Amino acid sequence: MITRILEEQIKKRLFSGKAIILTGPRQAGKTTLVNQVLGNEKEVLFLDGDDPTVINLLNRPNTEMIRQLIGRNKIVFVDESQRVNGIGLTAKIMVDRFPDVQLILSGSSSFELLNLTHEPLTGRKWTFTLYPVSWIEYQENVGFLKAEQDLENRLVYGFYPEVLTKPEEPAIILKELTESYLYKDILIFAGIKKPDAIQKLVQALAWQVGNEVVYSELADTCGLDPKTVASYIEILENAFVVFRLPSFGRNLRNEIKTAKKIFFYDNGIRNAVIGQLQPLASRKDIGALWENFLISERMKILGYGKSLTNCYFWRTKQQQEVDFVEETEGQITGYEFKWNPKHTKRLPQTFIQTYQSQGFCIIRENFREFIHYPIPVKS
Repeated sequence: MITRILEEQIKKRLFSGKAIILTGPRQAGKTTLVNQVLGNEKEVLFLDGDDPTVINLLNRPNTEMIRQLIGRNKIVFVDESQRVNGIGLTAKIMVDRFPDVQLILSGSSSFELLNLTHEPLTGRKWTFTLYPVSWIEYQENVGFLKAEQDLENRLVYGFYPEVLTKPEEPAIILKELTESYLYKDILIFAGIKKPDAIQKLVQALAWQVGNEVVYSELADTCGLDPKTVASYIEILENAFVVFRLPSFGRNLRNEIKTAKKIFFYDNGIRNAVIGQLQPLASRKDIGALWENFLISERMKILGYGKSLTNCYFWRTKQQQEVDFVEETEGQITGYEFKWNPKHTKRLPQTFIQTYQSQGFCIIRENFREFIHYPIPVKS
């Protein structure tokens, strides 16, 4: 059982008079995490949001119905709660009328669940996002030596819990994840009628990891219009498959200011959708895998730390580039990522001088400093 960073954070918020909302991708371990948080607590009512009976009971019930449903339980856990259309108002009643009962809602669609609960639970909720297992969680579970020996496998197979707990069959597990969760789940949620199109889009994004993406080009590749591409990418973001990294630019005329890069939350998912699960030594995309790994791990840690840091990449029309840029309280920091330490380079002086920035090159020998939790503070 891998101890998750959020476990202690959630425990501190129990019985504080607010609902706890836990979002994150399917199969990332949300239900397992809640069970770990609750421990040996006996007075728990578990409700499955995929169960039609549960959906009917929780869709706009009155206070007395909720009282009878709760009974003597001190904790109510509604899994996949975004399936219940009226969950926001139901949750509001529970929080307001039953302050001694801890309500926990989980869901695999951030947009759907947070949209349903946003207005009714304003000021009445703590929100957490659980990502696939982070490097630091994995290392603390298996130890420094094992993690170091396994780094190349993790760049290929990623960090979904089942991939880690069943290391003998990662390819089979990833195939199941991408086929049963990535496509079918998203298609059902979004009501998409062209499954081949979104599959082509995900594959196109996977091949372009680390490169700037142009929606019109993606549209041509997938047989869609640019607006549909933008809509599908937003759906993929809300399902925690990918995330966008915008370009940074403020002072220089030749900066690229409207471009975007798109990364995957998990290297294993990225590799599985394009059928590229061969060992690292035989691959030509090591640089892209290393960059996706570092940036996704950094995003996890920034998320867990509730950081207000803004993240970007930077490039000029003359092809000067910084892989990753962070802005924290006005301080700009730039990072270059290199798998091969012989190819390290300094950040462009144009960037350093214009933004009074610090610059760091992240390689295998120092990457733990970049993705450590709590978030490292550069001096």
